[in-house]
Amino acid sequence: MNVFQTLDPQPRRNLQILFVAGLLFWSSLASLLPTLPLYINDLGGTPQQIGVVMGSFAIGLLIMRPWLAQLADLRSRKLVLIVALSTVALAPLGYLMVKSLWLLMVIRAFHGISIAAYSSGYTTLVADIAPARSRGEILGYMSLVNPIGMALGPALGGYLQASIGYTALFSLSAGLGVLGILFASQVSNPVADLLKSQATDNRFWQLLGSPRIRTLALILLLVGLAFGTLSTFVPLYIKSVGVDFNVGLFYTAAAIASFIIRIPTGRASDRYGRGLFVTISLIFYTVSMLLLWLANSPTAFLIAGFVEGLGAGILIPMVATLVADRTLPQERGRMFGLCMVGFDVGIAIAGPVLGAIAQQVGYRHLFGFAAGLTTLAIAVFLTQSSKDMAHSLRFALGKGRDVYALR
Repeated sequence: MNVFQTLDPQPRRNLQILFVAGLLFWSSLASLLPTLPLYINDLGGTPQQIGVVMGSFAIGLLIMRPWLAQLADLRSRKLVLIVALSTVALAPLGYLMVKSLWLLMVIRAFHGISIAAYSSGYTTLVADIAPARSRGEILGYMSLVNPIGMALGPALGGYLQASIGYTALFSLSAGLGVLGILFASQVSNPVADLLKSQATDNRFWQLLGSPRIRTLALILLLVGLAFGTLSTFVPLYIKSVGVDFNVGLFYTAAAIASFIIRIPTGRASDRYGRGLFVTISLIFYTVSMLLLWLANSPTAFLIAGFVEGLGAGILIPMVATLVADRTLPQERGRMFGLCMVGFDVGIAIAGPVLGAIAQQVGYRHLFGFAAGLTTLAIAVFLTQSSKDMAHSLRFALGKGRDVYALR
């Protein structure tokens, strides 16, 4: 990580503080992943009610992302990051205080605001601070807060819930959020004056027509559908085929791969271009879905999880870097928010839409369908990622520059 030593003291300090704040955010959020369904079950929730409460997370995420993305551009990235951390600090206290499943749905939807705020605040702040020459490498390193937090949070949360109880669990989750607020408040906003003087109030959805991001939003929609299929139906699929395999190991393998791959790819993208690595990530996703389609053994499921983690570890950081390359600071938050709306919608509709398909074709063939979606994403990126097909193909294969990048 010698790239951080090349930075001036102030930006280096800002990135260090941001890393800690991001780690606290993901640790807080992830501490409830294995435990909140158990809490709802203990309150008397049925499996269907547990699914509805947990799925309500997407409501706040989808509703608030456009507004928060605009707030990041028109007001302050730092403010939006503090909104994210405030949400993960308050939501656990809400879970602790209410017993009604309807109120739990409301609090879960409120909790969903945190992801919408975090991605618009944290990612754009890092992109603002990082020099263009090493933006991919720095964003890659700074994105490590996700797999690290997703590893630490569930371990801490599960231990506290089992050994002490839910009060300690929710207090920990809230405390991590409060601590994150303290760190985030120390970050200086490097482009605050620029945002206030040059930002415009362009309609959020009108920006989706920009060729700089519409293809990225489309491929994230397709990948979001595949990812939603994976996160929703893998446990049911493994159970249906009768394989003796702990499904938690699938997600562990994915998390390990996601961590490993982020370290070299960011730096490599600064040298070889972003397009090549977006293509590689989509290939990893497709291979993972094909492996799941054919899987009949624990080893096959483990390999599929690892390959999926490779794709996930490359795609979102690389898209974030690509958006940063293609946008001005005063529009960066909205542009990245628009791209992520595609991913959000894909995840949100994967359950009900692809669940209906699963009833007709079964869980196995559902992953064959998901492989078709990611194959389509590859075709779209190869042909539509630049101003015409020839430039798109060269960019997507690392043979040509990004014509939409702002130099």
